[in-house]
Amino acid sequence: MGRVSKEITGQVISFIGLIGLSVSCGIPMWRVTSFIGANIVTAQVVWDGLWMNCVMQSTGQMQCSLNDSVMRLSRDLQAARALVIIAIVFGFIGFIITFIGAKCTGCIKRNTSKAKVVIIGGCLIIVSAILLLIPVCWSAAITISDFESPLTIETQKRELGAAIYIGWGSTAILLIGGIILTTSCPPQKPMYGYPGYPPAPMYPYSAPVNPAVYGPVYAPLSSRSYTGSGTYVPSKPYAVPPTYTVRQ
Repeated sequence: MGRVSKEITGQVISFIGLIGLSVSCGIPMWRVTSFIGANIVTAQVVWDGLWMNCVMQSTGQMQCSLNDSVMRLSRDLQAARALVIIAIVFGFIGFIITFIGAKCTGCIKRNTSKAKVVIIGGCLIIVSAILLLIPVCWSAAITISDFESPLTIETQKRELGAAIYIGWGSTAILLIGGIILTTSCPPQKPMYGYPGYPPAPMYPYSAPVNPAVYGPVYAPLSSRSYTGSGTYVPSKPYAVPPTYTVRQ
């Protein structure tokens, strides 16, 4: 799988995880309470969410009310509201950054810089998944402990809602997408020589202990004699060439 295909795969998976994160934040189904009275007509279902609470009657009517005050929520839901919002912000920023550093775009010229930007975006998506996992597990642990506690009234026992399961699934999807993005294009260092062969060993350079002093040296040739006056004396005596007579 090439670099471009890995980036597209990671972006698609991360986008699906962001959708699940947004759905988990919006729907009022973090906790579900089922109350059935003496008559089936009095049955009702209570849904608790981060932003609103809903009550559904057995007749099919539903009434929802917004949580105007944060203090009305339990501690885990108060922390979940803040952490989920931060997770959405981190995930959205990381998702946009991956498009800026994608290889198929021209926002950044150097390939090494593109790879680093994509890795940063993938790390932000992984952080978003961790920020979502913390409130989901916290709320699930408190719901289960209250359900199993003998001090809790039977009509007030709550169960895990759909938002908890969606949050767990979105966390896994975001982790997969972030890991794919961080490992799709690691920055490569410039390579010299032939691929597959180790580089040549590097030896440290040390200056000579007693550096020699070099100067011009003039040596006469072996077949010629050199005098200080600059005159040239041949090694053999010079003879006059014989005269030739022209034939008639």
